Amino acid sequence: MSKKPKAVLLKRPAENLSSNLKKSAWSAIFESTMLIILGILFVVWPDTMVRVIAYIIGVLLILKGIFDIATYFYNKGQFDFSNNNLIYGAVIVIIGIVSIIAGENIAQVFRIIIGIIIIYESLVRIGTATRMSSAGVSAWKYVLILAIIMLALGIFVTFNNGAIVAVVGWLMILTGAIGIAGDVVFIQHINTVMDKLTGTKKGSTTSGK
Repeated sequence: MSKKPKAVLLKRPAENLSSNLKKSAWSAIFESTMLIILGILFVVWPDTMVRVIAYIIGVLLILKGIFDIATYFYNKGQFDFSNNNLIYGAVIVIIGIVSIIAGENIAQVFRIIIGIIIIYESLVRIGTATRMSSAGVSAWKYVLILAIIMLALGIFVTFNNGAIVAVVGWLMILTGAIGIAGDVVFIQHINTVMDKLTGTKKGSTTSGK
């Protein structure tokens, strides 16, 4: 049986890697777009959005609590591990009610969650910039700078207790735009990254050349 050339054997894994890189980049762009849309909603309707989130969280908690309470009565006397469901469910229901009544206080929790998400996304992009640098892509500097700006914004949102909802919304919009810019730069240089990873030279260049 004749052996296939090495280049043929490497072709499919290389294509899969390129496809995965593109999917990851477009997925990141989608996430940044969602962040921008959510940010716009918080800028336009800050109070309304906070209440909506509080209501959603409250309703979900109440439903969870009711389910646990129902589970307790359904399994009562059958399974010992279900004995705590009544107390646990009641506590969850109370927390859900409090969340709905005191919804505006959810803004602080939401701010921290958004900040952590932004920090995580920035660290992912810093890793991307590092890989681009290893692949010899000169544009890695732009991706790194944008990622560092994202990181700074994430830290600001997370630890700034005085940040109001509208300000957080604007920072979400700015962060999303920065993220999209960095991801577009990466997509423009995927061919160069692939050449480095696979040890081949396709002879093709990107529009960011």
